[in-house]
Parts: sequence; structure tokens; C-alpha cells
Amino acid sequence: MTRILVIEDNLGLAAGLRANLELEGYEVEVSGDGRAGLERVRATEPHLVILDLMLPHVDGYRVLDQMRQGGLDMPVLILTARDEEADKVLGFRLGADDYVTKPFGLLELLARVDALLRRARPGPDRPEALRSEELVVVPASRTARRGSRTIPLAPKEFDLLVALMARRGAAASRIELMKEVWGHPDAVISRTVDTHVAELRRKLGDEAEEPRFIATVRSFGYRFIGPVEGHPDGILTDS
Repeated sequence: MTRILVIEDNLGLAAGLRANLELEGYEVEVSGDGRAGLERVRATEPHLVILDLMLPHVDGYRVLDQMRQGGLDMPVLILTARDEEADKVLGFRLGADDYVTKPFGLLELLARVDALLRRARPGPDRPEALRSEELVVVPASRTARRGSRTIPLAPKEFDLLVALMARRGAAASRIELMKEVWGHPDAVISRTVDTHVAELRRKLGDEAEEPRFIATVRSFGYRFIGPVEGHPDGILTDS
């Protein structure tokens, strides 16, 4: 059974989340503070973590940072009342996969949980890589390198990079990327794509004004610049 850990100090909200997630067939555990939540993540390694930011003892940012530094790479959905763009950027920079602000719609939250879990399920082995000059992306190991330097990408950053590279220069709209990478329906539009692209550019050493890898398509979305060798399933061919 798929296991979800909810780290939330609002006991009423946590109970409601637990009840609704269990109705969807998930096994759910609740932890009421950051220190205990981090211990439970390490002990149980759930399939997904729903994480509040304003927690007693250890805040959500520190929980997330210590998870990622400790090699725990399960999807993390931040659920918080903090809705400033700077909070979201920091959350994604520390390795969050999605960010939902309170108050929230239950059906949307459940859809986001389902999308994160589907994206995290392992697929068939995919050897080889996608390449563009010195940038090498290996789907099987979910790793990326630029030259000899490994690029530490969060799960959604990696999926976004693959989605853009696989189009071989064709533009992708924000709605297309939301559906493909996050699994959200066509009607959902948010700043999530823009925030992830900004962080992906930072990690690639790219510049929005003079891009080498990811270009902005005004009022539409983004496209990957440069020739790409390989297929989306990771099998290398000549470009």
C-alpha cells in the first residue's frame, strides 16, 4: 500500500487530510512537529510527504533540507499558508516537488498527490542518455551532468528538463508542461512552471537574457535550445 506521511501541527486539518487520503486507499501517518516528522521520514521512508512549513521545534524548510541532504528523494508536497513567491522559490530550491497554499481545494490536493505518486513510480530501465553538447541527462539513473560537474536536480526539475529536451527545439506551453510534468489538467495554470524553470536555469548555469539551454517563448512557454542526441526513452541515436 502507498504510504503518505503528513507533517502538520494543526491537528484538525491533519485529521481531515488523513481521513480523505485513507478514503483514496492510502496508508497515512500524521506527525505534529518537525523534529518528530523528520524522524518518521527517516524511519519509515514513505512514498510521499505532505509538509507544513510553520512547525514546532524544526520548521518545514529545515525538515526538507535535511531530507534531501540525507538522500531521501521521495516526493514532497508543501502545504502551507505562506504564499509569498520567495517562500515558494526557497521551497523548490530545497527540493520540494509541489507547493499548495492554504486554504486549498481538497479535490485539487488529491489530484496533485496522485500526480506526484504516478511520476515517482519506477518505469522500465532506460539506458543511455539525452545529450546536448556538454549537457548529459541519464533517465535510468535520473542524473544530469554538464561536463564533469553533476547537477543536483530535484525530481520535477529533472522531469521538466527531459520534457523540454525531448521536444528537440519545439516550444512547449506552460499548460502542456503542467500536464506532462505535474499531471495537472489542462485548465490549471500557475507560476509553478516559471519557478522551476528559473531554478533549473540557475543550476544549469544558464541565463534568461542570453540562454544556452532554455529559451523563453513570450506569452507561451519555453523551448530547449541546441541539437539533442537520443530519444525521450533514453536510447541514443545521432541527431
